[in-house]
Amino acid sequence: MPVQHSPHENHLLDALPADVFERMLCNLELVEMPLGKALYESGGLLRYVYFPTNSIISLLYVMENGSQAEIAVIGNEGIVGLALFMGGETMPNRAVVQSAGHAYRLSSALVKREFGLNGPLLRLLLRYTQALITQMSQTAVCNRHHSLDQQLCRWLLLSMDRLAGNDLIMTQELIANMLGVRREGVTVAAGHLQQAGLIDYQRGHITVLDRPGLEKRVCECYQVVKNEFDRLLPYPLLK
Repeated sequence: MPVQHSPHENHLLDALPADVFERMLCNLELVEMPLGKALYESGGLLRYVYFPTNSIISLLYVMENGSQAEIAVIGNEGIVGLALFMGGETMPNRAVVQSAGHAYRLSSALVKREFGLNGPLLRLLLRYTQALITQMSQTAVCNRHHSLDQQLCRWLLLSMDRLAGNDLIMTQELIANMLGVRREGVTVAAGHLQQAGLIDYQRGHITVLDRPGLEKRVCECYQVVKNEFDRLLPYPLLK
C-alpha cells in the first residue's frame, strides 16, 4: 500500500491553530527529498521554505577550498529557510538532504504574507529560530572541544529525535562532510560505537541499537540543545 503523508507530521505545522493551518494547507506541496539533494546553495535565492516530515536536512557552511561542516540539522521539528522571514532573500549556507524522505514546501511569497500578519506563525517561527540558534552555537562548541566519538553520538541522537524510527541511510563520506572531519576518522568512531553494541553500521545503513547507551556516551551538548527545543517549543501547547 502507498505511504500516506500529512502536513501534521511536521511539528511546526501541527502546532498551528486550525484556521491558520487550513489557510496554508491548500498551498503546501508534498515533495520528495532524495539523499544528497541540495535544496539551496550559499547565496542562492530562496523561492521556497521546506517543512520536513520524514526527512532530515543538514545546514552546512562551505569554505573557499570546498571543505564544509555542518552547523545544524532540521527534521520534523522545524523549517528550512529561516532567512526568508528574518529579512533576507538568500542564505549564507548550503542545505542538503541528510536522510531521504519527504517534506512540504511553501512559496516564499505565501510565507512572507502569513508572517506579515503578526499572528501565530510569526510567534512560532521566532521561537523556533531561537532554538535553532542554540543548536548552531552548541555545535560550534562541540566541534571545538569534544572528541569525534562524542560528536558522532550527538549527531546520531539529534537525527533520531527528528525521525520516527531508528534507521539512517548515510554514507561515511557524507557523515565526514557533515562533521568536517576525514572519512577515516568517521570509520574509526563508528567502529567504536559498533563494537560497544550501540549501533549497527552496514554499507551506509546505520541502525541505533542502544539509545540509552548513546546518551550515556554523548557530551553535554546534546542535552543542552534538546532542553532548549523542549523549553521553547512545547508543540501541543501552542494550539
